[in-house]
Parts: sequence; C-alpha cells; structure tokens
Amino acid sequence: MKTFVYSENRNVTRVKLKTTAPSRFHTIVTNFEAQAFFFSCKRKIPVPETPSNWLRCLRDISILHNMPKNMKRGFSFSLPVTAVVLSIAYIYISSVFIFIDRWFGLMTSPGIMNAVVFTAVALMCIFNYAFAISRDPGRVPSTYMPDVEDTGNPMHEIKRKGGDLRYCQKCSHYKPPRAHHCRVCKRCVLRMDHHCIWINNCVGHANYKVFFVFVVYAVIACIYSLVLLLGSLTNDQVKEEDQSGGNLRTVYVISGLLLVPLSVALSVLLGWHIYLTLQNKTTIEYHEGVRALWLAEKGGSVYSHPYDLGAYENLTTVLGPNILSWLWPTSSHIGSGLRFHTVCDTTKGASMHK
Repeated sequence: MKTFVYSENRNVTRVKLKTTAPSRFHTIVTNFEAQAFFFSCKRKIPVPETPSNWLRCLRDISILHNMPKNMKRGFSFSLPVTAVVLSIAYIYISSVFIFIDRWFGLMTSPGIMNAVVFTAVALMCIFNYAFAISRDPGRVPSTYMPDVEDTGNPMHEIKRKGGDLRYCQKCSHYKPPRAHHCRVCKRCVLRMDHHCIWINNCVGHANYKVFFVFVVYAVIACIYSLVLLLGSLTNDQVKEEDQSGGNLRTVYVISGLLLVPLSVALSVLLGWHIYLTLQNKTTIEYHEGVRALWLAEKGGSVYSHPYDLGAYENLTTVLGPNILSWLWPTSSHIGSGLRFHTVCDTTKGASMHK
C-alpha cells in the first residue's frame, strides 16, 4: 500500500493505492499516479484497478485536463494586431467606396460585382486572421510520455548531443516530435513554425492552416486593391484633376504606400510557406535541415527530411484531404500533433504490400 500526495491550488489530496504493476510499467505510471487520482475524483472518471488500463486512463485524463487550455486563449492588447486590423479596414473602405466607385460606379453592375467579390475576400481574410489569433497553436499534454517500445512508431527525435530523448527543462516534460519551446509564449508548442508578432501568437500545429489561408487571402486582397487603385487612376485622371480635392489625393498616396510593400512582402511570405508546405517542413525544421544537410555532406552521407512524403501528400497533410476545403479554416484532419507520418511509415507500408 502506497500513499501519494498531489497538491493544486493549496488543496492537498492524499490517496492510497495498492498496485501490482511490474517494474517496467511502474516507472512510467508512478510519475502520474497522484495527479491521475486527483483528476479522476474531480472529473468523476472511474479509476482502473489493473495496471493494464492505466495508460488509457492517463490519456483520457490528459485530454480532459488540457482541453480548456487548447480551445480557449486569452486576449490582450497588441499594437501589431491593432495595426493589422486598422490596415484591413482602411484598405477595404478605400477599395470599395473610392476605387471601385470612381472606376465603375458603385451602383453599376460591374461596380456591384467587384464590391461583392472584394467583400467576400476581405471577410475570409478577417475570419482566418481571427482564427489565427484566437486558436491555440497546440499544447503538449502534461502527462505526455514517449513510448520507445511502440513498434508502430519506429522514429523518435533525440538530442544532437548525447542522443537522449528531447526534454524541456522549462516545462518539465518530454517534447513530442516537431515540438519546440517558445520563449515568448513560455511553453512548448506542437509542430511549432515560428512566433508571429502580427497575430500575437505562435504559429503551430493547430493554427498553421488558418495562418496559411489568411496569408493567401491577404495577398489576393492586396493585389486586387492595387489593381482597383491603378484602374481608377487611369480611368478618371482628367476628372480627378478638375474635381478632386487634397483629401482624395492623400487617400491615393497612403493607399499606394501601404499596398505596394504589403503586396510584395506578403507574396514573398506566401511563396516561402508554399515551399515549406510542399516539403512538409516548418521554418524551424528548415534551418535545422540546412545544418543537418551540411553535417551529412561533411560525413559523406545523405540527409533527407523524414516528414517529406511527396508534394501532394504533404499538401493534404497540412491543408486536408479535400481539395475543396483547402482555402477554408477547417482543421479536423490535423490529429493530435503528438505523432506524424514519416518516410518510415511509407516504406513499411510498401514493404508489407509486396
């Protein structure tokens, strides 16, 4: 008979447990026994009496314990986010009520059609931006433990020095594959790509697709608005010289100074993430891969990215299996973020079919 103590919010729970677990399993379970019992009482989950059901119980408790953290994210004031929101509002108002109106006339058929299309693009841009800000990028479960004896998962990421399993000293837990610690968010993020100040959030496993789709719609909106700006100038140049005042000229100058660099910067960013998506890499993995490739060439070996499954498979992994949903903020296909398909899985499947 053993007594474990688990403390949370100054409430101490003492639980007595009679266990007959083997020593190998005992080393895995004892780290979580007290916590599991605490949450099993709190969440009213039946406690397993046999060691064979402990891991399943711990996973269920981990999911319940981390679900509120994964689904909800607190809001705080951010100057870059405010600048992005104001820029979107300015570009939309100037494009619809000035550029389209002066080029086609807002009440004409071409004007209405362009206004509707631009509004749809702007709405998709806003929705995906809101999702990218509010959606948690992916939190490592507090009870995560890599299973080195799992034959179905032959690949585990290890440290470059020492060859040990990756462990985060700051978060006090093991790191799943492709997870990294963010110094800004002060926690580990699943499949972390980078921390983006423009969304005041990390770009990771759960919100990478909505971030990618937001950039797509942002590029479309900026180029569309720039075309409308140039079209309204060429079509209405004489009338502008006769009738327009200084305020209208100021709008055109500000819009040009805003749209040109935004179109260039966002197009470069989109091209970069299209490349990463086709390679099934994150920004962090790209930089790690450059070093790994250099070390492999230096040692006379060949390096290949273990998560590169081919261009189309990589696209479906990130954007989803249904092509029609690639530009929608859906994420039901992404999985838990604790395990990813690798080249080893593909090779193993091919060998089994022979």
